[in-house]
Amino acid sequence: MSELAEMIARTAQPGRVTWIGLRSERRAPLQAVEVARIETDGLSGDHGRAGKRAVTLVQNEHCAAIGAYLGRAPVAPEDLRRNLVIAGINLASLKGRAVRVGGAVLRITVVCAPCSRMEETFGPGGYAAVRGHGGWCAEVLEPGRVALGDPVFPAD
Repeated sequence: MSELAEMIARTAQPGRVTWIGLRSERRAPLQAVEVARIETDGLSGDHGRAGKRAVTLVQNEHCAAIGAYLGRAPVAPEDLRRNLVIAGINLASLKGRAVRVGGAVLRITVVCAPCSRMEETFGPGGYAAVRGHGGWCAEVLEPGRVALGDPVFPAD
């Protein structure tokens, strides 16, 4: 492995799950939970679907950035409508890789782009504020349990 490939593969520390949210149907409010089961089609009890977008994740650190772009305090995780909020590890550096999240293994697949709901939620400029900070989608490689505080780290 080249020196660059080794640097790309390294992480400084594991991350951790800081928030878990479920929505029972499209456009339903997210319900924060402390523990969830990740199945092949996403989090049990969530309005998800199997495939490369089964689970959505966002950086905890991006909540503050989005808030700053809106001229306010950090945004609440439920307003971003993602399933998992992760702190302490750069999710973008894990694109295409297998990642252990609690007892499950996910593969980070594609950017989770903001939708027009961000304008509804945050007002004018909400879409632009979330752009580039909206998180990632993931497919489920191995189902398992996830809980607040669980570690997040490369599984490959």
